[in-house]
Formats: sequence, C-alpha cells, structure tokens
Amino acid sequence: MKTWFVPYMKKHWRGFVLSVSCSIAALICAAGLLFTSGYLISKAALRPENILMIYVPIVGVRAFGIFRAVFQYAGRLASHDTILRILSEMRIRLYRLLEPSALFIQSRYRSGDILGILSDDIEHLQDIYLRTVLPGVSALVIYAIWIGLIGDLDAGFAFLMGLYLLMLLVVFPVLSLLLAGRAEQRLSEGRHLLYEKLTDAVLGAGDWMMSGREKTFLVQHEEREEAVRAIERRLHRASRWRDFLSQLIIGACVLSLIYWSGGNAIHGQMDRTLIAAFVLVIFTIAESLIPVSEAVEKLPQYQKVFQRLRGIEGSPASEDQDRRFDALPETAERLGGASDMFPEKISEKVEIRAEHLFFKYAAREDWAVRDVSLHIRQGEKVALIGRSGAGKSTLIHLIYGALVPERGSVTLNGTPPDTFGNRITERISVLSQNPHLFDTSVLNNLALGNEQASEAEIIRAATLVGLHERIKRLPHGYWTQMHEAGDIFSGGERERLALARILLRNAPVVILDEPTVGLDPITEKDLLRTIFDTLEEKTLIWITHHLIGANEMDRMVFLENGTIEMQGRHEQLLQTNERYRRLYRLDVPEKLKRPLQLAGK
Repeated sequence: MKTWFVPYMKKHWRGFVLSVSCSIAALICAAGLLFTSGYLISKAALRPENILMIYVPIVGVRAFGIFRAVFQYAGRLASHDTILRILSEMRIRLYRLLEPSALFIQSRYRSGDILGILSDDIEHLQDIYLRTVLPGVSALVIYAIWIGLIGDLDAGFAFLMGLYLLMLLVVFPVLSLLLAGRAEQRLSEGRHLLYEKLTDAVLGAGDWMMSGREKTFLVQHEEREEAVRAIERRLHRASRWRDFLSQLIIGACVLSLIYWSGGNAIHGQMDRTLIAAFVLVIFTIAESLIPVSEAVEKLPQYQKVFQRLRGIEGSPASEDQDRRFDALPETAERLGGASDMFPEKISEKVEIRAEHLFFKYAAREDWAVRDVSLHIRQGEKVALIGRSGAGKSTLIHLIYGALVPERGSVTLNGTPPDTFGNRITERISVLSQNPHLFDTSVLNNLALGNEQASEAEIIRAATLVGLHERIKRLPHGYWTQMHEAGDIFSGGERERLALARILLRNAPVVILDEPTVGLDPITEKDLLRTIFDTLEEKTLIWITHHLIGANEMDRMVFLENGTIEMQGRHEQLLQTNERYRRLYRLDVPEKLKRPLQLAGK
C-alpha cells in the first residue's frame, strides 16, 4: 500500500480534492433540493394569497436541481480523469517491472496469475479510489455537516440522530468487513485460480483434445466457476440483508424526524412547513452513507491486490515518468560526435561463477541441471548447445536469478543473482527469439532499452544495428506507428530493433536466446555478424541448437541431460572430437562455414 497507493494519492491530491469537493457540493445541492421541495409542497398546500410567497422556494428548487447535476458531472469528470491517469501510470509501472525479465516470466510467475493481475487487480485498484476513498470522505463530511446543523437546533436530538446514522457510517461497515471480508478474499482467490487454470488449459488445448479428457476439464472448470458463483451469491445475500437493515435505520430516522419536527411545530419553535423539508433531507444524507459498508468490506480484497503487486515488484520502485521527445533529428549525421553519445565501454565487469549446480523442478523429477560448474569471464563469448530439455534454459534461469539452485552456487562477482531483484537488468540483458514490439512509435519501442536515453543515443543505436536508413524510409520516420506485433518489420529487422534496445541498456552481460530461429541462413549469418560486431566487448551467452557462427565463440559448451558433456573452442573440438566434427558437417552448409568477417577483425 505504501508503494502502490500512497504515492499516487500524494501526486494527484489536487484531483482528489476537486473530486471530493464537487461530490460534497452535489450532495449539499441534493439535500437543498429535497429541503426546498418539501418546504414548497407544504407552503403551496396552505394556498398562499400571492404566488410571490412561494416564488423563492421555486427558484431554489430549480437552482439546486441544476447545480446538483453540474456538480455531479464535474465530480465524476474530475474523479475519472484522476483515476484513469493513476491507472495509466500503474500499468506503465507494472509493465516496466515485468518487461526486463519477460524471457523468464513463466519461471517466476504463472501465466494465469499475471493475467489476473493485468486484467483484474489493476481494475480493482480504481475501486479503492472511486468506491472507497471518495465516497468515504464525502460521507464523513456530510455526516458532520448534518449533525452540526441539527445540533445547532437541538443538541439532544442531534445526539440521537448521530447514533442512528453512526450505524450506517461505522457499525454496518465494520460488520461487513468482519462477515463479508473473508468471503471477498476467497472470491478474489477463486477468480485468480480460474485465471490460472483457464490459461493453462488454453495453452494446452491441443493436449487436452488429443488426450480425450476435454469433458473432464469442462466439468472441473464448471465446478470452479460454481464455487465462485456460490461465494458471489452469499455476498449478494449479505448485501441484501444489509440494505434491508439500512432501510430500517432510515425509517427510524424518518419517524424520529417527524416526531421531533412535529413537536417543535406544535410548541411554536418551528414553522410547520419545515416538517416535510427536514424529513425529506434525511434520504439524501442516508444515500451518501449507505455505500460506505460496501466500500469497507472490499478492503481485504484490496490488501490481496497490494500483496500480489508487491510480490511482482520484488524491491521498492521509484516513481516512473513518461519520456517525451519534442523533436527528432532527421539523420544521424546531424548529431556531430555521435560516437560519444553513449558509452561503448561497459561500466562494470561481471564474472559469472557456477559451482556444482543442481536443480530440479519437482521432487520426483530428474535433475534439470546436475553438477554443472562454469566460469565465464567478462568479455568471454560462450555458446550453450544441446537439444531441447538438455538444461540450457534452466542453467540460464539460474544465472539470471529467476531460479535458485537446490545445491551448489551461482554468483555474479561473488553475489547470488537472485538477490539483485529487478536490478539484475543492469548487469544482464536478454535478446530473445521473439522480441515483442508494441503498437506505438518506433522511437518509443527503441526507448524501452533505456528510459533516460537521449534522441541522439537512440539514433546511434539504430545506426549501429543497421536500422537507421530503414527507419528513415518509413512514412513518419522514427514516429511511424509499429502496428500490432511490429508487422512493418521483417523477422530479422525485429531482432535488430531488440538488439538496439540491448545497446541502449548497456549491460555487461548479454544472453542470446536463439535470436536467429526462423530466419533463412543468409539473414541469420548477417544478423549474427551484426550481433557479434556491436556486442564485441560484452560477455555473450548464446543459447543455440546449431553451429552457424560457432567459430566466433570463445567456448562451446554442450549440455545433455542436465550435465556438461563436452566443452572447448570450436577449432579445438573440430580437431579432437569426432562427434563435434560430425555435428558441424551436418548442421552448417559449406558456404556458411567461412568466418563471419566481423568489422575491425
């Protein structure tokens, strides 16, 4: 709550003050409308001799009716504008927490849980403002004003009225929190379970169908849905009973007001035309207090939301700010000394040590990684090779800190990687085989690599990966919209754009997660030449299934069944290992066996 609620309240306090002020003004106008309406009806029933005797109440009714609508609209406009701004900032913040570790997101979180947070939890956070904070503050102010006005006329009756309304403002909300709070928490957990199970089922729909167990899944899913609906029905029943009791309290207030105002009228302490006026006002007062119970009972649900967000956050995050670019140079040549725009030298040397690593995903499963030891120095280029299931991805997850070894140790400069939290991206960047490009400008997609990067740095990165001329030819240059999944670029160009992000991030270690999968051999070799050239001084850990570009690596590490079967330089293995020679002949066409001829080599 300290990081996902309070900072936004402080940042947008003016919007909240305006929203609450307009809401209170609307409630006061609603009370004034009923008060003047009651007075007007009573006065008109006495058949005044002159219409001017009721002209002022008529004007009052019209004025209060108009201004009530105006303040309601203004309040909703201000509140929704403020809340939507907050939700936008929250979504951006959540994305920035998840994006750096997108490659390993499934090893850290279940897809359904992430889906639940993105689609359900963030939406719930708007309720804490719209249905809890704003109505709660407005109700407290209206309660104080009403009791103050009644107290000015009769302190004893104001105390009694205060007790009645305190039932709506305090007692019922506390009871709702105690009785319905746990049900709300179970409802939230049940919905997240549905997200998780449904996501798993959708991802594995083909397997379900082929196994012939689709009916079993449907039955189980319907049972879970029914459990959620049962909780919802219990909450609805509790809500109906609470509303019924609230109406009884309001009825008691009405009878008390009739008795009190009638007594004052009989004793000449109040004009009899005010009896209906005071009685009608209580309905507006009660209307502002009743929603408090529903708002308070959802507090446990909000607490669960904050817990899940803190779990993803991992470490306290500073407030993110949108980056805006006011102007963009037409060409890189206009930048002058572009070579100094961002540091080519890495700011930190990272030494990776893995000592006798063991890891398995479940107690009864075989070891995914078994007794693996590896030492990677800064600037070294290591290829991890092996078939699917050999343990390559698991080893990378351990190096990245997404997984923690059961035995052995892995460290970055002597520090376990899982202790870095989200700051691991300052040391390790990932170039995956399917980089996601968002439906925004090319510039913004590039800027995801480094939010503090200047326009010149972004253009330089695009130039280094060979995209600048291609981007200039787009309809709006760097401001051209990518469209869904970046379909204006080819597969190789999308990888180059992701490589530009890596350059902007400038982490000393880069993991290449099969970035050339799906590319034709010529494009693959061209992309590898760009990768090795631009990342020349960085540590490269290349996950691959085949051996194109192997001659550019310092070391080849073959994994099989979770262990290192063989390792060494490409030339060394060609000379000493018959299995490696056979694999290389089968995997690499003759015309691609020549060196990549990197720039400067």
